[in-house]
Amino acid sequence: MPQVEGNSNPSHLPRKGRDAEKETGTSVRAWLPLLFPSVADILFIALLLGLSCGALGRLLLRDADIGWHIRNGEQMLVTHTIPHVDSFSSTMSGHTWYAWEWLYDILVAKIHHAFGLNGVVFYSAAIIAATFVLALHVGLRRGATLPVMLVLLLLALGAAAVHFLARPHLLSWLFTVICFALLDSASDEDQEDRRLLWLPPLMVLWVNLHGGFVLGFLLLAMYLVGATIEYLRRQETRAALAKRIRWLGAVSLLTFAASFLNPYGYHLHVHIYRYLSDRFLMNQISEFLSPDFHSGAQQCFALLLIVAILALATARQALKPSRFLVVISAAYLGCYATRNLPTSGLLIALVVAPVLSDSLAYASRSSTMALWLKAVLARLDSFGSRMRKLELGFRGHFWMVAVFVLGLWACFDQGRVGSIRLLHAYFDDKRFPVEAVNYISERRIRQPIFSLDSWGGYLIYRIYPESKVVLDDRHDLYGDQFFKEYLKVILIQPEWEKVLHGLGADWVLVPDGSSLANMLRLIPEWTVAHEDGTAILFQRTAASSNPRPGLERE
Repeated sequence: MPQVEGNSNPSHLPRKGRDAEKETGTSVRAWLPLLFPSVADILFIALLLGLSCGALGRLLLRDADIGWHIRNGEQMLVTHTIPHVDSFSSTMSGHTWYAWEWLYDILVAKIHHAFGLNGVVFYSAAIIAATFVLALHVGLRRGATLPVMLVLLLLALGAAAVHFLARPHLLSWLFTVICFALLDSASDEDQEDRRLLWLPPLMVLWVNLHGGFVLGFLLLAMYLVGATIEYLRRQETRAALAKRIRWLGAVSLLTFAASFLNPYGYHLHVHIYRYLSDRFLMNQISEFLSPDFHSGAQQCFALLLIVAILALATARQALKPSRFLVVISAAYLGCYATRNLPTSGLLIALVVAPVLSDSLAYASRSSTMALWLKAVLARLDSFGSRMRKLELGFRGHFWMVAVFVLGLWACFDQGRVGSIRLLHAYFDDKRFPVEAVNYISERRIRQPIFSLDSWGGYLIYRIYPESKVVLDDRHDLYGDQFFKEYLKVILIQPEWEKVLHGLGADWVLVPDGSSLANMLRLIPEWTVAHEDGTAILFQRTAASSNPRPGLERE
């Protein structure tokens, strides 16, 4: 039969034409994953922009800790030395200070020098976004379907919102996910997993960035204990398990030894232990108190715990001992202290998501399930599995990189992209004494200033080294006895005037309407130097007859 001219059937094309068309189609399909954003891309972009742009850009600056971190980093860059004594306060000047987050301080000081507060906030938002995107990827790799992983991750995100602050603890969130991923992947192997050798260098970074490195030891201990329990229960594989335990034990010893590679050696470990075991400080510092489950973030964590209990109760197979220990420990730590909610939420989501996904898949095939519910679960499982496979197949993450570069561009141009103001980070004048500090700077006040511990970081950021604070929120430096005296003044307890007099402060900066402000108004010795809607600055008119030794006065 004669061939019809112009027939588009590929079988009638010459071989070279068919090969070219096949190659073109393959090339187009290869580029498709780069043109469409993955769920990880969308999550990263939403968190990065949501936490750094517009009014939400101030969310990460609700805490003034970052102020003294920046100034400490700048001081190290100038002096080329890591501090061992305090230089920011008048009361603790020259006393031993463990600046255990020194590496973070240098990093954030460089970012602040290049981009200002916009850069600090953008960097912090990027760490949060990267942590949750990594957790999403780890959960999918462990077998969770995409919808289940997303739901649990959003609950963990809600719980973590209580501690969305531009501070070094954000890096502990990221390192916790990395540490868990390495340990958990190795727990499925009955041989030496060389990936665990990443843990010692990871610890070297962690111990110099944030005190949360202690959580790395806790995870190592849980997986060691879990492997030991498996060894005692599974007689048929004891030889392989013994080999795994020896390997994990050796890596644990290396990781522990790596933690001593810090400027303070073993003294840092002793100091952190004493700090965390100080009952008075732990009962006074708000972030170390147990969570109030009447608040939104804490309710997200409570809901995550309920989902975890239901998932474990309906699981087809019992959890491995190590994973069960992770869930139990994370639940306890989250209920013990509010600051633990982010890492606890992440760990619970990572362990529970694969279990819940498996339970839902099994329920969709159950003969005892109602037909309509079985159909719904079957469709959900099928959709989730397809999306999981598609998500893990994405490479390149073009949109994630593009938006990050756009944010960097904005940081270079004072928060602007063209005529659009994308970033505008600053300390809120309703939360911090911005106008009062402007007054202090304009009048060139050089004497030490007594203020709230929570305002100390902001004061250091704004007026150091011209002026020093009497105290700030480095509670481990000042100790419990100092803060007992501080609370006497703030709460107007017996002998508060004697304590304030002994601190040698002729200037007091406190919130408008506070108990101390109302009391100082009634004392002739103190006069109001500045007053605005947020803060009141008092000056002692009569010279102190017994100033604290070592205070510098004009």
